[in-house]
Amino acid sequence: MKTLTILVMRGCPYCLMAKRAVEALQSEDERFARVPVRWIDENRDREAALPYSDYWYVPSLYIDGEKLYEANPGDSYEAILEQVRLGLERAAQDTI
Repeated sequence: MKTLTILVMRGCPYCLMAKRAVEALQSEDERFARVPVRWIDENRDREAALPYSDYWYVPSLYIDGEKLYEANPGDSYEAILEQVRLGLERAAQDTI
């Protein structure tokens, strides 16, 4: 199992949707509940965000430094939910 890293920004409505999606998916599926999720607020912890320099928008999802998703302006909750689901599935399946 891998850690799903999600870069966010305080006050970002898309980031709030991603947090809501993670909570919903982890409460519905035991596999997803076991996936560790690391939240990095790029404003509060700039040093932790530095290795992830290949994004413009948040939320951005990563596993082992590989970008899985970067939000686009106008993304709906459903679009973000689907990308979070895909990220959690991949993290749950990957083994070290």
